[in-house]
Amino acid sequence: MSNIYDLANELNRSFRELPEYKAVLESKASIDTDGEAKALFKDYIAFQGKIQQMMQTGQMPTPELQEEMKNFSEKIQQNSLLTDFFNKQQQLSIYLSDIERIVFEPVQDLMK
Repeated sequence: MSNIYDLANELNRSFRELPEYKAVLESKASIDTDGEAKALFKDYIAFQGKIQQMMQTGQMPTPELQEEMKNFSEKIQQNSLLTDFFNKQQQLSIYLSDIERIVFEPVQDLMK
């Protein structure tokens, strides 16, 4: 039987070879070459981190933060580079969901 860490590393390498992964990488590179898109992306990621921290501590987003979320969404939809990136990232996330389901199946079996 193979070492589980070797299998995990092989999965890592295989994931990076997916056409969908490469498409996300290319899309991110396009964002990095556009000053406006890059700044908006950076601000959005920081904002998303702030929201995640709040949620982890049990806090709900304030109406002001919800409005800011809405504004980010509108700005992203107006930027074709960011829209393309998030669409491609969504396609890639299908693999992640499937892999997560497969990997955690034994743990779920223990809870039955």
